[in-house]
Amino acid sequence: MQTTTLSFENLHNHGELFANMLRARRELFIERNKWKLPEALGMEYDQYDTPASRWVVVHDELGEVLAGNRLTPTTARCGIYTYMIRDAQLGLLDTIPSNLLYAEAPVAETVWESSRLFVSQKVPLMQRRPIYFNLVQELAKAARSLGATQCLTLLNANWHLWNKRVGIDMTAMGPVMEIDGINNQVVSMNFASNLH
Repeated sequence: MQTTTLSFENLHNHGELFANMLRARRELFIERNKWKLPEALGMEYDQYDTPASRWVVVHDELGEVLAGNRLTPTTARCGIYTYMIRDAQLGLLDTIPSNLLYAEAPVAETVWESSRLFVSQKVPLMQRRPIYFNLVQELAKAARSLGATQCLTLLNANWHLWNKRVGIDMTAMGPVMEIDGINNQVVSMNFASNLH
């Protein structure tokens, strides 16, 4: 198992890994979850897959994607869009309720958003926990290397059952709300206490 943090600067060094990650996202989010998302060439993408973002990908030595995640700076801007959680709060995304946060969505150099977090359905249940742990640890490492002390993410509301196991300090930033039949909640992952 390997973990790679991709950016538009290093995509060329990793062959099909970025495309494979977008294909894995399509398999999960469009085919399995039936989300109505943009797709092309068998890949899922959206307005946040830009040069401002980074992608943490867990994969095997052949490039088979096991898990992935996207990191976007809260300072990003592309047309009317910034980052997913803020844009939902501003009413720009009709699939996510606008009351997902207790306070105004932050915009700061030290705050990034983690989105499109997934573990491939091809991964057997017994192997999911170590893969998920590896993904979250690498996400934290990548975020810290970008100067982030905090990451916001929209997660399944059961996050409090496993966050201590992955060693990340997490705090609820909004109410539990049902989205597509699943209870979700915006959570802050705090990296300030362990930046070294």
